[in-house]
Amino acid sequence: MSELDRFREEITEIDRLIFAAINRRLALVAELRRYKVEHGLAFLDPGREEAMVAERVAENGGPLSEEGLRTIHAELLALVKRELDAG
Repeated sequence: MSELDRFREEITEIDRLIFAAINRRLALVAELRRYKVEHGLAFLDPGREEAMVAERVAENGGPLSEEGLRTIHAELLALVKRELDAG
């Protein structure tokens, strides 16, 4: 295996892990939404969303920038909401 192949293989494995984590997150958020509906709670909680971002920013050791982290997190939340509304 060449060095190039090794890099590509490792990147592919990381991508698989990322998508598996996103799918698991989607399933958990769907469960949370059902729970909130059953208990008369609002699904969206902007304060919680901002706290989650602040925690991730504080934990981030880079090289991902804070702006990059915030962008990815915002896209992730938007994706989850779209997926749940579509499903």
